[in-house]
Amino acid sequence: MIILAATPIGNLGDASRRLIEVLENAEVVAAEDTRTTQRLLQALQIANRPRLIALHDHNEKHKAAELVALAAEQDIVLVSDAGMPAVSDPGYGVVAAAVAAGVTVTAVPGPSAVLMALAISGLPTDRFTFEGFLPRKQGERRSTLTALAGEPRTMVFFESPSRLASSLADMDGAFGPERRIAVCRELTKLYEEVRRGTASELVAWAEQGVKGEIVVVVEGASPVETTAEDAAAQVAALVSSGVRLKDACAEVAAATGLSSRDLYQQALAGRSR
Repeated sequence: MIILAATPIGNLGDASRRLIEVLENAEVVAAEDTRTTQRLLQALQIANRPRLIALHDHNEKHKAAELVALAAEQDIVLVSDAGMPAVSDPGYGVVAAAVAAGVTVTAVPGPSAVLMALAISGLPTDRFTFEGFLPRKQGERRSTLTALAGEPRTMVFFESPSRLASSLADMDGAFGPERRIAVCRELTKLYEEVRRGTASELVAWAEQGVKGEIVVVVEGASPVETTAEDAAAQVAALVSSGVRLKDACAEVAAATGLSSRDLYQQALAGRSR
């Protein structure tokens, strides 16, 4: 089988007993950076020296088939440099290939920068979306943020320290001056820090220079009150574009907070007139 193993995102004390046991017994480990994994084995005082196979963004596409073939015969442990593999890290390609080949995939859960940042942000946690890294180029980044301006769920981003100030400035432009944001830095490490405020407030801090691993958590857009007539028009537009009535009602209901059942009944009543 393929075993996705979550590794510490900073504090070695977060390594679970299951992780240590899996690494102690592993014969083959696919690692985002084999040097980082070697240092982890040493830091956790694991005497086992498994065969290490490099698996990173540049080779995953052609390594996936090789690893899946090996996993058909023996367990393959897959680790990234920190956190859960396949989440903004190598692993998805291998998992997809394994599923297609009928090879079992399981995981050793553990540390997650995404979930930790969300939990301590002070922003709503009931619904959220992980957006990964924003584009490096400013034009593409602004387009991405503009498209997310109406997203009602809390949003979680990764960002590099060198681009944090620019990204926060672009968030201010796309999301407006009132949107609450939490910037989480160096999670679980000695200099862990969480800065909360609006984008404009946080830009001034970020421009002074920020170091370390960064997770940015952004409040979702406030719901816009939609009349029944407007919602019916949205449903009709979706249906005209080829969406099934039931699906159109569900989509509009999710976006407006109105009842999908009421929208459906309203649409049927309109058809019968």
